[in-house]
Amino acid sequence: MKLFGKPHLTEYVLARVVTVAIVLFVSLYIAMLLLEIESKTILIALAFVAFAFTLFIYIIWRGARRMEKELNILNRYLRDIDSLDKVEYRARFFTKEFEQINKNLIRVLRKAKKREDIKQRYNTKLKLKNRQRADMLSAITHEFRNPIAAIMGYAQTLQDDRDIPPALREKFLEKIYNNGNKIESLLGRLMLWNKFESGEATLHKSRFDLCALTKEVKRSLLEKYKTREIVVSCTPCSVEADRTLIEVVLKNLIENALKYSKEAVEITIENNGYVSVRDHGVGISKSDLEKVTKKFYRSGTHNWDNSMGLGLSIVKTILKLHGSSLDIESRLGEGSTFSFAISPKSDA
Repeated sequence: MKLFGKPHLTEYVLARVVTVAIVLFVSLYIAMLLLEIESKTILIALAFVAFAFTLFIYIIWRGARRMEKELNILNRYLRDIDSLDKVEYRARFFTKEFEQINKNLIRVLRKAKKREDIKQRYNTKLKLKNRQRADMLSAITHEFRNPIAAIMGYAQTLQDDRDIPPALREKFLEKIYNNGNKIESLLGRLMLWNKFESGEATLHKSRFDLCALTKEVKRSLLEKYKTREIVVSCTPCSVEADRTLIEVVLKNLIENALKYSKEAVEITIENNGYVSVRDHGVGISKSDLEKVTKKFYRSGTHNWDNSMGLGLSIVKTILKLHGSSLDIESRLGEGSTFSFAISPKSDA
């Protein structure tokens, strides 16, 4: 035992027991002398008492060592809390009280470890959310800068030059109108994405003709892409789904196909509600194929620009709400096919 240091449990107990034994031994010896007992009898009695005290001290020492060992096990649990899964929980204890303390301590430590794991996962999600917000702000700035700059440029020209020919003036006004529509579309996507993120989006199902809806979307897009061709091949197909959200899906997929190809866009709807949108455009590389539906993803090659990284992410989320999924097949330089299925008898 170190001088002036704190003793171990065994050392502490042993020191106290030995002290008591010495005091008792000396007291007994003095008592025998005072009673004038024969020396031989005193020696025999003292020898017997010494043996009894030695045996008693040994038993106490063994018990103290056992108790110290059990306390060290409990202390190790607390010390190695970070690697709690590796701790031997089935350690045997000498006393029932220590065994119960062990069980309770393990229960507390497991709960603490579980809370720590939950906290770490929460912090990881929080960091991801913050990074996504930063990406979103960057994407919004990037997407809104061009149409706003165009509107300001055309408006400034119209304001500064009062003698612009009527035909050119009409062209500039049309450009301003189109860029305004683009901003409105971007805002609509942001609002829809925000609903999905906050969990506020709900399905309002109704039965409608998927073929007729697709043709409506076609007519709407041809007003914007007047020189393009959209071919719809379908027969009346009644489905039960959220008509507004399925319209968003169709519009996103068809408009993406129009943006990234110069040839006709082909939409096919089968009687079982299977929809495919095919283009013959630039295509998507294999490295980008699994990423294009992620929020805020933007390809570094610029051959695939998923507007703010939200368009296909919104499509994927809407289809998931309907119990469906988005399938993508694509080859660089050959085009892409986006497919999904809406069951005529939806159980979603």
